[in-house]
Amino acid sequence: MAGLATAFGSGAMSNDIAGIVDNKSLLVIGSNTSVAHPVIALRMQEAVRRGAKLIVADPRHIKLVDDASVWLRHHPGSDAALINGLCHVIIRDNLADKAFIAERTEGYEAFAEAVAVCTPAWTESITGVPAADIEAAARIFAEAERAGIYYTMGITQHTSGTSNVLALANLALLTGNMGKPGAGLNPLRGQNNVQGASDMGCNPLNMPGYQRVDNEEARARIGEIWGQTPKGQPGLTATEMTRAMLDGRICGMWIMGENPVLSDPNMSHAREALGKLDFLLVQDIFLTETAELADVVLPAASFAEKNGTFTNTERRVQRVRRAVLPPGEARDDLTIINLVTARMGYDHIVPLTKGYTYRLYNEGGFVTAPPLSEEVFAEMRQVWPAMAGLTYARLEGDGIQWPCPDENHPGTPVLFENGFPVGRAKFTPVAWHGPSELPDAEYPLVLSTGRVLAQYHTGTMTRRSPILEDVDAGPYAEINPEDAEQLGISAGEKIRAVSRRGNITIPARITDRVGKGLVFIPFHYREAAANLLTNDALDPVCKIPEAKVCAIRLEKLKQGPSRRLSDLQG
Repeated sequence: MAGLATAFGSGAMSNDIAGIVDNKSLLVIGSNTSVAHPVIALRMQEAVRRGAKLIVADPRHIKLVDDASVWLRHHPGSDAALINGLCHVIIRDNLADKAFIAERTEGYEAFAEAVAVCTPAWTESITGVPAADIEAAARIFAEAERAGIYYTMGITQHTSGTSNVLALANLALLTGNMGKPGAGLNPLRGQNNVQGASDMGCNPLNMPGYQRVDNEEARARIGEIWGQTPKGQPGLTATEMTRAMLDGRICGMWIMGENPVLSDPNMSHAREALGKLDFLLVQDIFLTETAELADVVLPAASFAEKNGTFTNTERRVQRVRRAVLPPGEARDDLTIINLVTARMGYDHIVPLTKGYTYRLYNEGGFVTAPPLSEEVFAEMRQVWPAMAGLTYARLEGDGIQWPCPDENHPGTPVLFENGFPVGRAKFTPVAWHGPSELPDAEYPLVLSTGRVLAQYHTGTMTRRSPILEDVDAGPYAEINPEDAEQLGISAGEKIRAVSRRGNITIPARITDRVGKGLVFIPFHYREAAANLLTNDALDPVCKIPEAKVCAIRLEKLKQGPSRRLSDLQG
């Protein structure tokens, strides 16, 4: 989000999902789209059937590679170098959109100077991608009438994550692929309402609507609506909170709908941090691994048990309606928050906006609150001009994409057609630097993590589905055949994966989907938790951890002396 906001002034998917089929070229990088976003992957495949050329940049042989004109199999953590190399070729071969650059951007000269050294030969030396493939991909992308870029956490979960996104923004601007259908720079959000949560201000740097907390004008305007001016001090990210817990700077925590015991990198670190708290409150629909550590667990309602809105990856705001009442003592999140607020000493009338209030009332001796999600939505319309034209009545049907400034506006499938919020979009020179942890003699392999189709996040919901468990093979470690042969590892054999932070026992899957020196492990499984191994080093800007690259070794569990890859290679 930080990279997109810097370049364009907006941290969202620029184009719509339906428009993918109209692309003439697609660059998919850091996204196993067929697994993480299968419906979107089908749109990409339809675009290829209509004549689009697909470029896939991924260290693994993911399913979309089968449809690709060019597969850029780069080393993990070399994304920015690869993108800079593509930009170099485009400038060298006079393929840049000079009119777009002159009319709608700034900072081009400094950027062009920075990528002048990123020749195909240099890029190959860093990424491992043949220079000829780099040149071919650059021409395919730049010569296309409409070219779109699609990425996920394979780009962002690095210490260079912000730089990676800025490099992609440079590529999109260089080729004039912003502000037109079938193009754009498109982050595919990882969870079911990540976009909506971001829109609402669930970010330590922003208030609702991506209005920064240090923007005095925005704070004053929102303060008028709220009746209290927000503080201008940014908060902590989730990973920064972990360190603050360990340092004793955070003594109590309220966790809602998150399972950091399994999802955080270096999860032993996360578990230790939660154990240091004086008080831990967890609000969730199941007793997760994190909830098991809580002093108090508040049962929440599922999506089918509450009213409100979701905003999907293409900025489409959609109504959600309660189908059934929450079971037992479960309550929707809004009600729980207001009940806790009341018990903390606030009056039984909690003001939200001018003209709107939550009224807590007694019902059979139990203080509760009616589901007044529409009132919260009305507040958002006041606070954020991009949602001013949305109402519950207008959201009937398929929803509407923001920005939607008034009630006569149809919504906006494609951003930036008439300009950027920052005025001119900004080129940013990006210098490549490698991952924070590289293989060495003790830990000679690179681990990358990701998803499988049948499971979702930490499996809080999906692993409680017998059907999904039946079709899911369970945890595994993908190992290249050459590495497996050197270590004497057989398919299906249980092995030990070891990093500087922990170890897990996991079955081996021998496959050339991963290149030599690379190991892939899905992160969903409690019994073989990949995040026991991953690195919690952070991107210095957005504080996202480097979950996609760390150094490990593999060990056999059979009796006799263990063999390390470094021993066999020496």
